[in-house]
Amino acid sequence: MASRTPSHFPLAVVLALTAAIGPFSLDAYLPAFPAMAESLGVSISDVALSVSVYIFTMSIGQLIGGPLSDQLGRQKIMFSGLIIYSVASLLIWQSEQLESVLAFRALQAFGAGWTLVSVPALVRDRVQGVEAARLFSLIGLIMVVAPGIAPTVGGALLTLGGWPFIFLFLALYALLVIPLLKMIAFKDTGKAAPSAPPGPKVSIFKRYAQVLATRQALPFLFWQAASFSVLMIFVTHASFVYQTHFGANEHTFGLLFGANVIVMLIANLTNRSLLERFGSRRILRGATCIQAGAIVVLLLASVFDAGLYVFLPAMMVSIGMVGAIAPNIQASFIEYFGVNSGTAAALLGASQFGIAGVVSALSSRLPLSVTAVVLAMAACSAVTLWMLVLSLRQERART
Repeated sequence: MASRTPSHFPLAVVLALTAAIGPFSLDAYLPAFPAMAESLGVSISDVALSVSVYIFTMSIGQLIGGPLSDQLGRQKIMFSGLIIYSVASLLIWQSEQLESVLAFRALQAFGAGWTLVSVPALVRDRVQGVEAARLFSLIGLIMVVAPGIAPTVGGALLTLGGWPFIFLFLALYALLVIPLLKMIAFKDTGKAAPSAPPGPKVSIFKRYAQVLATRQALPFLFWQAASFSVLMIFVTHASFVYQTHFGANEHTFGLLFGANVIVMLIANLTNRSLLERFGSRRILRGATCIQAGAIVVLLLASVFDAGLYVFLPAMMVSIGMVGAIAPNIQASFIEYFGVNSGTAAALLGASQFGIAGVVSALSSRLPLSVTAVVLAMAACSAVTLWMLVLSLRQERART
């Protein structure tokens, strides 16, 4: 069994580098918000609107790109998405007004949606079951690094050439991914992605109807969205929680935020080592329960005003469990779709970002208190537990 992983390692690396476009697009320019606001003559909140534009448009791109990749092949859609993304990044590089930045940011997100939706579909084309979970986990292991280094890379680029330099970097990055995909993921197109539709041409709406008709898979769809919402609520309010409430300075905040990445890494490595023994779904259920338990501790810590020494470990576990939950949900969901895997991946990705984006935006309207933030996380965690119960019931009904 140990010999299987190395054979998939090059594929995992190149797919992780491709998927890293997501966190780099969101996190690399965060340090540049004040500089962008000054340069464009707007407020920082106006610049922050580009995050919402990106998430929303990327979801639309995924919804369109997924079915097209099933019909036209992964390679055409993936490469087209990367080219659109790169061109849009170059246009942002040359932009001098907020309106043009937002418009080209939407175009950039659309291309990113076409690209990112093809990653889980490519995994499904290659492997299934535990092997798919292992490959998703390996991709996730490499991907954990991206959100941690993206702000640092963005800060260095900001110092080197100003905020437009960040988008020039993103354009070049996307272009460099294309030959890597060609050499590794698509070196044998017949195995890596279908060069023609797997059967008669089917409309986009019919493909989505077929996916939504697979009732056994639907709990995993909302499970992923709810779990990712826990993460997005934390990201939205992390500065308030650690800097405003606990009084951490900028340097300390970076360390506290990075602690979650470390636990994600540990959870991912543990997941990979346990997959052969326990299987993807048992690990998924266990990680979900651990996340829920940690959020209960967070709630008690916030209500009784416990110190950072109690709050921080509980938050680290709550967020870190996403490192074990996400790859197993992807593997469990995509396993149901042999033909419409691109459409299924689009629905999973779009619902994840769309629902989590809405939840995150709504959470910004909460009262400025740690308890309110944790209660929002707890509500999302309750949904994950509900989906866990539904999936168990469906499994027992089939047996």
